[in-house]
Order: sequence, then C-alpha cells, then structure tokens
Amino acid sequence: MKAALVAADGTLLYEARRPTHRERGPQAVVTAILDFAAELRAHGERTLGGPAAAAGVAVPGVVDDARGVAVYSSNIGWREVPLRSLLADRLGGIPTALGHDLRCGGLAEGRLGAGRDQDRFLFLALGTGIAAAIGIDGRIEPGAHGSAGEIGHIVVRPGGRRCPCGQTGCLETEASAAAVARDWAEASGDPAATAADCARAVQKDDPRALAVWRGAISALADGLVTGLTLLDPRTLIIGGGLAEAGETLLAPLREAVAERLTFQRLPLIVPAALGDAAGCLGAGLLAWDRLSVEVTA
Repeated sequence: MKAALVAADGTLLYEARRPTHRERGPQAVVTAILDFAAELRAHGERTLGGPAAAAGVAVPGVVDDARGVAVYSSNIGWREVPLRSLLADRLGGIPTALGHDLRCGGLAEGRLGAGRDQDRFLFLALGTGIAAAIGIDGRIEPGAHGSAGEIGHIVVRPGGRRCPCGQTGCLETEASAAAVARDWAEASGDPAATAADCARAVQKDDPRALAVWRGAISALADGLVTGLTLLDPRTLIIGGGLAEAGETLLAPLREAVAERLTFQRLPLIVPAALGDAAGCLGAGLLAWDRLSVEVTA
C-alpha cells in the first residue's frame, strides 16, 4: 500500500508504504488500510499542525464510487466491503471518498500530469494487466456499473491465450508487461526474465526480443484503435511498468497505431508524468473533491 498527505493543490506533503497483509485474508487487508490511515492522520497532526480535512482511498477491482463500496476484488478476495464508511468511522467522521485505483491514477494524470488542460484523454496502464481511465472535462468516467475502461478485455487475438476473465485472446494476455515477460522468458530460455529485460534486449537489436516486442505492440495497437474509435480522445497517456521502456515502446506504438487508422484522428501519444505517485495523488484529489461537495451541501 502507498499513502500520502496531499495539499489542496496536489502537493505531496508526506509519503509512506506498508504491506497489505493480503496473505492473512480479506479482513486483514481492511484492517491494514484503516490502521495505515490512522497512522497517517496522526503524522499530520504531529508535523503539519492539525488533522487531515478529508480522506480518500483507492482500491483495485470493481468499485461502486457512489455507494463507497469495494464490490469485488479477485486479488484481495473482497466482496461488498463498505470501505468508505469504515474509513470515515475510523477517522472520526471526516469526509471520505472511495475510488478505483486505476481511475484515481487517471484523475491525477488528468489534473496534474500529462493530461492537464486536456478535455478528453485516455490513460492506459500497462502492468500485470491492462486497463484504462476515460478522462472527460477534468473527471474520470466510472461507467454505469463501475467498470468503464476495461480495455484489457477487448479481444484482439481470437482463439489466443485464455484470459482469467474467461475469454481468449484478450489484450492483456497479449500485450501487458506480464505477457511480454512470459513470451520473452519462453523465447530467451530464462524463466526469470522480465519485460524490462526484453526491452533492454530490444535496444540491443536481439532478434528474439524484437519478435516478442513487435508482437506485443501489434496487439496493443489493435486494441487501442478500438478504444480510440469509440472514445475519440485528444491525448493517449501511457503509464504502468511497461511504459518505463520510454521511446522503445512509444515510438513503434505511435507508428503502429497510425498505420491502422482510417477516418479516425491520431491522438497525441505521451508517457505518464506522475509515475507510481499517481494513485496516491488521485486518492487525495478525490478527498478534496468530497470535502468541497460536503462544504457546498
């Protein structure tokens, strides 16, 4: 878990990390979050002259922002956890917001990072999986059921590898950092190989790595063209672990996307600006937004 004290303008005042204790079960993760939030509040009181005005928490899985409920997370084992109310109770009733981790990262990139001043953008996180946040006029679209932006489950290779979602050939099974690591481990014969190892081999013109990299970029471009056709963003922001390859990824990706477009407009394709601080910043922005709503009300 990552946490921060965040000023109203998005400045990070303090950052910390703690283990989730996921191995101890779903309730242990809830307890860890509540304890961590209480520690953070106490730190602010000691060092910043007063308690936090509001709290925000970002979690993975399916999240009902409006109800403040962590609906489902396969990684943690949650089902219908009323996390917002639990956190508010632990922190003395201060205004509290709950959001999806990827959408929080997109919110921060949209307001403070690479999407700043853009009316429409798509923030894509390329990590163990692939997901997107849809940015519209300074807010992130959650969808009707809390699952907007699941671009990783667009089928780009029908009949391909089976995805945990039950489909075959999903974008994240073909082009995520985990997929690149899997394919490079197989091609290189090194079971411990990573996506970063593959990127370094690409930079050395290793033909095996180039084949893996081109396959992933081809699948990624196919998925992105579907997303761009539906959403028509001005800017496409690429983040997550795979994006750490920089122009080794972005230059051929821009070319591959451009080659596939017909009537669509090519968006600006840029790297994310905030790194792994984006989720914390987004949770902080949610907290400030929640506070402003309650003050107005």
